[in-house]
Amino acid sequence: MATRSAWRSRAKLAAAATAIFTGGAAVTIATSADPATALKLCTTVPVRLARDTITAASIAFDYEYSLWGLPEGSVERSKVKHEVHLRSAHKLQELCFKNGGMYIKLGQHIGQLEYLVPQEYVQTMRESMLNKCPVSSYDQVCEVFKQELGETPDKIFDEFDPVPIASASLAQVHFARTTDGQKVAVKVQHTHMTDTAAADQAGVELIVNTLHWFFPSFDYRWLVAEIRESLPKELDFLVEAKNGEKCLDNFQKLSPHIADFVYAPKIHWNLSTSKLLTMEFMDAAHINDVKAIQRLGIQPNEVAKLVSQAFAEMMFKHGFVHCDPHAANLLVRPLPSGKRSILGKRKPQLILLDHGLYKELDFNTRFNYASLWKALIFADANSIRENSVKLGAGEDLYALFAGILTMRPWNRVVDTAVDHLVIQGNDSERSELQMYASQYFPQISELLRRLPRVILLMLKTNDCLRAVNSSLLQGSSLETYFIIGKISSEAVVEAKKLQRKSLLRWLDVWLEEILLEARLLGMQIALWLLQLRRALTGLS
Repeated sequence: MATRSAWRSRAKLAAAATAIFTGGAAVTIATSADPATALKLCTTVPVRLARDTITAASIAFDYEYSLWGLPEGSVERSKVKHEVHLRSAHKLQELCFKNGGMYIKLGQHIGQLEYLVPQEYVQTMRESMLNKCPVSSYDQVCEVFKQELGETPDKIFDEFDPVPIASASLAQVHFARTTDGQKVAVKVQHTHMTDTAAADQAGVELIVNTLHWFFPSFDYRWLVAEIRESLPKELDFLVEAKNGEKCLDNFQKLSPHIADFVYAPKIHWNLSTSKLLTMEFMDAAHINDVKAIQRLGIQPNEVAKLVSQAFAEMMFKHGFVHCDPHAANLLVRPLPSGKRSILGKRKPQLILLDHGLYKELDFNTRFNYASLWKALIFADANSIRENSVKLGAGEDLYALFAGILTMRPWNRVVDTAVDHLVIQGNDSERSELQMYASQYFPQISELLRRLPRVILLMLKTNDCLRAVNSSLLQGSSLETYFIIGKISSEAVVEAKKLQRKSLLRWLDVWLEEILLEARLLGMQIALWLLQLRRALTGLS
């Protein structure tokens, strides 16, 4: 089996583009080892770049012309800016759909950055990018199979559904059945994704840099840098398969108490390559399908707690984090062992899909991030400032950083009430958050420019998890914050034990551990009392 290189060099792509514009396309195609692919590049790349240029110019002109002469802070400017945001979001959405591939990935990133980019962009992308991705034809799927495994799907599998059961930015998934009768899901990369990737990066960079040139406060160049780094890894499905195995291995070794509750599909390595991934088919409910979860005999609040626990363990203890946990990548099924809760409800098992985007947190980053969340849960203003500064927010923007992490204004972040971080998810709260996001947009852009990219990915992961919790609970829950507080505190204590250098230092850590246990017990009692009060209110 021969597989083509997963990543074309920018030099070759630049040579192809130059050949077009100088009339040398025919020579490029004739001398290429893959004339068909070279022809496709020579005809599609210039068209994509032209679309990029026109879209970037159109958006920049719309902002410049429409806002010209309108005073900052005026009602009229706010109204016009909202309209321009909406028009521009739709232009960007149209570009993403026409170009596909990496552009869909960009749209998905934007749709997950709630309150970090204008809400008009978030809403537009979120409504379209997760469930309306382009689909490759069956002929294109067969082309990938022949290049990767030497045969078409019907020769490899006993059964292969030509209609995909799901499609995403980089690939689509088909149901199949192996020759020994096992049901599998086959992930097939969209054709020629790697061929146009370098040109697509340049195109996306053009759009972001153009907008930044016109509007210095709109600085999302970090997003381009992140996609540039992560996309080659996401395009190699063998990396994805290994990430999934490493994730489960971490739970077995570092979090054995919940290892049985977290699962990833088993890989069929003999039927997998860098562009094809054959894995165990999972019969489970999507995490945002509350009715389906309830039909399985599982309580949605138990699922929310499991999601919080699993990702807190990854972030604060493993340092190896699944950074794309949107609803399409998380499934739920009853725990295969059949265990039930004390109320007779079935216990959930969380199934993680799409392991292409992971980030590793080094010891210091993981320790500081855990310390920050511990401080947020216990409303410790000094520790919030100290750890925010260590993570790169700066002395002037640490309060904003805390607000973005929790989606709470500073006065709520430092409120000592046990439920100070709980989000109700009502219209009033959403309007307040949108107002803050608009008011502090330049400061938010500056904060995002300062923070290390690994922390930016934690923000994105945080936003995904918040959206998942909101779909399960219609807001957030005190229980999920208790879980985050408990696991982040445990991680801080464990890290300090590793750093102990003397008996005195060990005693300090031991005393801190006792105090933490006391605070967590107090928080647990307050949680029980709150639940009891709600239950009694419901009965009355």
